[in-house]
Amino acid sequence: MEGKTFEVVISELALQSLQQVYEYGVETFALSAANIFIDELYDRIYRLSTDYLTHPECRYMVTKSKMYRNIIHGGYIVIYRITAARIEVLNVLHNSRSISSIKSSRSVKF
Repeated sequence: MEGKTFEVVISELALQSLQQVYEYGVETFALSAANIFIDELYDRIYRLSTDYLTHPECRYMVTKSKMYRNIIHGGYIVIYRITAARIEVLNVLHNSRSISSIKSSRSVKF
């Protein structure tokens, strides 16, 4: 897998979570700050097409293949899965969420 470029696919659950992150940002920090934060987050997600191995394995979803990884962005964790054909963004969670919430990302379907 090293050196390949993959398509990045975002699950419906992750899209809903990103929308909630944005809405929370608008309510809490103002529109301009929310726009900057969400733009940076989407940029990091789409850079996974080539940078998928630069992020650590998700410590709550350890596998031999290290297919579950995460990005930490501000107070949020982006959980993604590396498959043979693409990068699947499973969920975006606040880092204060329970471990079981993070582990449940494994069952996200596309």
